[in-house]
Amino acid sequence: MPQIPRELVKSCLEFSTPQRIPRDVWTLPWAQNHYQVQVDDLLRRYPPDLTVACDVYRPSGRMKGNPYVVGEYADDWGCVFTNIQAGVHGEIRKPIISNVGDYKLVRPPYETLPADISAARDKVNRFCAATDKFVRSWCCPRPWERYQFLRGSENAMIDVMLSKDEAEKLLSVIHSFYLAELEFWITTDVDAISFMDDWGSQTQLLIPPSLWRELFKPLYQEYCDFAHAHGKYAFMHSDGQIMEIYPDLIEIGVDALNSQLFCMDMEKLGALAKGRITFWGEIDRQYVMASPDPQAGRDAVRKVAQHLYDPTGGIIAQFELGPASNPAVAFAVFEEWSKVEREHYNPVTRGELA
Repeated sequence: MPQIPRELVKSCLEFSTPQRIPRDVWTLPWAQNHYQVQVDDLLRRYPPDLTVACDVYRPSGRMKGNPYVVGEYADDWGCVFTNIQAGVHGEIRKPIISNVGDYKLVRPPYETLPADISAARDKVNRFCAATDKFVRSWCCPRPWERYQFLRGSENAMIDVMLSKDEAEKLLSVIHSFYLAELEFWITTDVDAISFMDDWGSQTQLLIPPSLWRELFKPLYQEYCDFAHAHGKYAFMHSDGQIMEIYPDLIEIGVDALNSQLFCMDMEKLGALAKGRITFWGEIDRQYVMASPDPQAGRDAVRKVAQHLYDPTGGIIAQFELGPASNPAVAFAVFEEWSKVEREHYNPVTRGELA
C-alpha cells in the first residue's frame, strides 16, 4: 500500500526505507510575485509532503506594516525592520535596547499566545486530521536571531564575547517565552516542532564553538527534549558553514536539519553525519537555484545523492524559491531526485536497494 506523505516523512526520519524521497518547497513572496504560474505548476506536479500548522496566535498591537513590503515593519516584539526589496524580509536598523544590561525592559509577546488553550488545540488538531501531510508547528523559536533583533547583530556579537553574564540574562528572557510557546504546541497533534538560528558565515561559525556550546546548545537541548518527551520530532534550520556543530546537534536529538550543504565539504559532512540525522535539504540558493541552466540543479542533486543519500532514509528533497531563483532549475531538481529514486528503488522489494 502506498505511504501517505506523513508516513513517508516519518519513515525517512526513522531510516525505515520510505517508498520515495519526501519533498518540501519553501516559497518566498518574491517568487510568487515574479512567477506565480510556474510555482503553482511545480506544486501541482510535485506536491510537498510537509506543511505547517494553522496560526492560532492573537494579534499584537505592536505589529505594524508588512515584512515583505518596502518600508518599515514592526514585529510582535516591537523590533523594527527596514526593507529595501519587496518580497523578502528586511533587516534590523535600530535595536530596541541600547545596553545589554537593560534586558528587563524587553517584553516578550505573551499576549499573542492563545487565550483559550482548549479551543486553539482543537483548531490545530482539526487541521492535522484534515491533511495527510507531515505537520510542523507554526511556532519557530530562534533565540540567537531574536537576540540580534533586540540588540543588533554587531552588539550581539560583542555581548556574547565580552558581557556573557548579561547576555545569558537576556537569552533567558527570550528562551522562557519560547518554552511557553512550545508548552502549547507539544500538546497538539502536530508531528514536529521547529526551531532555527542562522549560525554560520560562508566559511565558519559566527562565534567560537566552545561559546556556542556553553550558551546555546543547552537551549536547543531543551527544545529537543520537550519534543521527544511528547512524541514529536525536532526540526531545525541554520544557514552557513556549521559543520563544527553538526555532531552537537545530532547529540542533542535534532531529527532533521535544514542547512546550506553547499557551504560545507559534503564528502566530510557525509562521513560525519550520514545515517545519524535527516538532511532536510537544501539545494544551494546562491548559485544553483539562480542558475540560468537547469543542468546546475541536476548536478547539485547528484552531488547530494553521492555523499548524503541513503535509500533507508535521511534525505528530504527541499529547496527555497527566493530572489533570482529560476523555476526551470526547480523542476530539474525534482526530476533528478525522481531519477535517483528509480535507480535505487525496487517495487518488488518495496523500497530495498535494487
